[in-house]
Amino acid sequence: MGDCVFCKIAEKEIPSNIVYEDDQIICFHDLEPQAPVHVLIIPKKHIASMDDVSADDQQLMGYIMTKVKEIAKTLGLENGYRLVNNCGEDGFQTVKHLHFHLLGKRKMTWPPG
Repeated sequence: MGDCVFCKIAEKEIPSNIVYEDDQIICFHDLEPQAPVHVLIIPKKHIASMDDVSADDQQLMGYIMTKVKEIAKTLGLENGYRLVNNCGEDGFQTVKHLHFHLLGKRKMTWPPG
C-alpha cells in the first residue's frame, strides 16, 4: 500500500523506534504513548483492519498472538499488560493497517481510557 504509514515503517521508509522485528511482524514505540510502555505490533502484510482479516490470514494472526507474550517479556511487563485493537471509525482506528497496541508499566483502569 503506497500511502500507508505503517507499510512505510515496515519497509524502513519512515524511521521508527523498533522493539522487535522478524519476517512477518514489526513492533515499534507509539508516537503518542498512553502508558509508560506503549508499542504497536503490526503485520508486515497490509491488512486494513480486523474486518479485513481472511481465512488466509489465520496462521499470521496466530503467529502475532504467540509473539505478544515474548515482546511483553522483553519490555519488562511481568506484572501484566493490555493488548488493544481498534477497528473502524467508531473503534477509533486512526491508521488503516491492522495493528495492536501493547500497553503496560501502569495499573490499567476499567473501562479502558
